[in-house]
Amino acid sequence: MSVAIAKKTCFDDVTEITGALVPKQEVLVYPDREGLMIWKVLVDAGAKVDAGQPLAQLMNPETQSQIPVQAPVAGIVRSANTVIGSFASARAQPLFRIIAGGELELSSQIATKYLSKLSVGLPAKIKVAGMEELPGKLRFVSNTVDPTTQLGEVRLSVASDQGLKAGMLGRAYVSSGRTCGAIAVPLSALLYSEEGTVVQVVRDEKVESQFVTTGLQSEGNIEIRQGVAEGDMVVSRAGAFLRDGDRVTPLVEEEAESRVPPQARWGQP
Repeated sequence: MSVAIAKKTCFDDVTEITGALVPKQEVLVYPDREGLMIWKVLVDAGAKVDAGQPLAQLMNPETQSQIPVQAPVAGIVRSANTVIGSFASARAQPLFRIIAGGELELSSQIATKYLSKLSVGLPAKIKVAGMEELPGKLRFVSNTVDPTTQLGEVRLSVASDQGLKAGMLGRAYVSSGRTCGAIAVPLSALLYSEEGTVVQVVRDEKVESQFVTTGLQSEGNIEIRQGVAEGDMVVSRAGAFLRDGDRVTPLVEEEAESRVPPQARWGQP
C-alpha cells in the first residue's frame, strides 16, 4: 500500500480570480451642442488616436459650417456610434468611447470570504487564453458588497500587451502571504463524507480513518490544520476499498515507485 508521510512545508495563500478585461478609464465623447449632423467619420472602432486628433466632422445645417470632434485623450477607440447623416445629441449614446491610454484591467466580482484577505498592491499573475502569463497587481478592492449576491468588485492592473482586448476573459492568481511549518499531505489522500473530510492513516500496519480540518492548497498538496501529525503515514490515494482495521504493508511513495520496473513506469513495452 502506497503511503505518504505527513510533513511540514510552506504554502502560498493564493486567491484565484476570474473576470473580464475592461478599460481602466473610459472617456465618452459627446457633441458640444444639439442640432449638429454627422458629416464625416474619420476613425473606426479599434483605432489608436492621439489627444486632439479629429474623430469626426459635424455640420450645422443652418450655416453649413463644419465643426470638428476631437479626441480629448490619447487611447483606443472602443466604439463609434456614428451614422453619417444622423443628428448627434448629448442626450443619446456617446459618439465615441475611448479607452484612455489603451489601459485595460481585470474586473471581477468575488465572494466576501475572499475580499477580507485581499488588499491593494498585492502581486498577481494573470493568464488570458492564448497568451503568455502577464504580471499584475491588485489595484482596487471594494469596501462594499451587493446585499443580494454577497459579492464585491476587485480590479487588477495588467501589464501592457498589444494582444489584450477589452472583453477578453482572464484568470488572476493573487498571492496574499506565505505560511510555513504547516502539515501537508497529498490532495489525493482526502476522502469526503457527509460527516466531514477524512484521511486514512496507517498505524501498526492497520488502517484508521481520521477526520481532518484542511486549509491552503499548493502543487497537489493540502494543509492539514487538525487531525494529522508530522510523521503520520497516510494512504496517498485513498479509496473506499479500504476499511478501518484492514492490515496493510505500507510503502512510502518514493520506495513504492522504485519497485516499479522502468518499462511499466514510463509506459514502454
